[in-house]
Amino acid sequence: MSLSHTAAEYMLSDALLPDPSSSRAKGLRLELPSDRLLKFVTVGLPLCLVSLAFAREFSAGSQISCFSPTNFTGKQSAYTDTACWDSLIHHGFDAEGRAVTKSLWALKVFPYSLLVVAVLMYLPYLLWRYAAAPALHCDLLFIIDELDKSYNRSVRLVQHMKKVQQASAEPERFWEEYERARRERYFEFPLLERYLSCKQHAHALVFIYILRNLLLLLFLAATCLYLVFLHLNIFFQDEFSCSIKTGLLQAEPHIPSLIPCKLVFFSVFQMISLSVGSVYVLLIPVVIYNALQLCQWDKGLLSVYEMLPAFDLLSRRMLTCPLNDLNVILLFLRANISELTSFSRLNAVSALREATANKEDIDTVIDFMTLLAGLETTKPKHQ
Repeated sequence: MSLSHTAAEYMLSDALLPDPSSSRAKGLRLELPSDRLLKFVTVGLPLCLVSLAFAREFSAGSQISCFSPTNFTGKQSAYTDTACWDSLIHHGFDAEGRAVTKSLWALKVFPYSLLVVAVLMYLPYLLWRYAAAPALHCDLLFIIDELDKSYNRSVRLVQHMKKVQQASAEPERFWEEYERARRERYFEFPLLERYLSCKQHAHALVFIYILRNLLLLLFLAATCLYLVFLHLNIFFQDEFSCSIKTGLLQAEPHIPSLIPCKLVFFSVFQMISLSVGSVYVLLIPVVIYNALQLCQWDKGLLSVYEMLPAFDLLSRRMLTCPLNDLNVILLFLRANISELTSFSRLNAVSALREATANKEDIDTVIDFMTLLAGLETTKPKHQ
């Protein structure tokens, strides 16, 4: 056996991928990086600001300061603050001098409304986790495993071809058999190709993914409209006139009809609402971009695997409308590229093929590895 054949044998044996570990199933990412960022910001931001609001309330004590008459005792002043905080009703007069009332109750529930916003923002994630993630996990695990196995089958085929070529007395006859096997698709991987082709006709994952983004977009828009409503109707009025002449105090002559009050926490709520609203407005284009990713194919990953013999999902133009489950799976394969061990090796082979002068001599990874095995001297040139 020549030195070149011995070196090629060692190179091919090292090219085989090790058996996948059991940690692969646990390490799969079932969320895109942009979706994970959206979940962290949309849920975490209101929770963080609500905690600051509650900390401000507990540390500062009363959230309202009323200017009671000078003849009020300390207990009467405390009662005034409590009664005005419980009612939060502004008593005023319109342009014609008629008495009007306006409720400021939304200010009291504002921190709790942000908790509701955080729960709403978490609902799209729960929808994806329980309705789509289990099926996506099975698809990714199977496809990643089959792609790595397809690579190993190709390497083992090269090893077998090398041994057959060494034992063949007629090299030209060997290459004729090889070309005939290529034409008759003896090297194809029907299970993987048919599975990927079948996913083009499924729409469960893409429907849930689009629904998730639509719900998130709806909740973001609703939250922004709610904050705009608060600013236009309530968040411009930090002072109001309160009336405590109710119940047993209604007939008391020494109690004034209206008592001026000021909201101590008003600036804090303004800052919180502006922060949440501005961040949510900036996140709306991100949600739209995530949904628009499904309008085009990510062909970069599959094009690398077309170096495998008879794996031609792209060249046979089997990719039709991108709004299907296969496109979603390709997006998540890109996010789990670290778990796809064969991709980095085939990507390196692809780079070498691009740098090769005689590119017509290298069609698949079989051709490249036969070049490594020292068989190029006997392989006929393509016409």
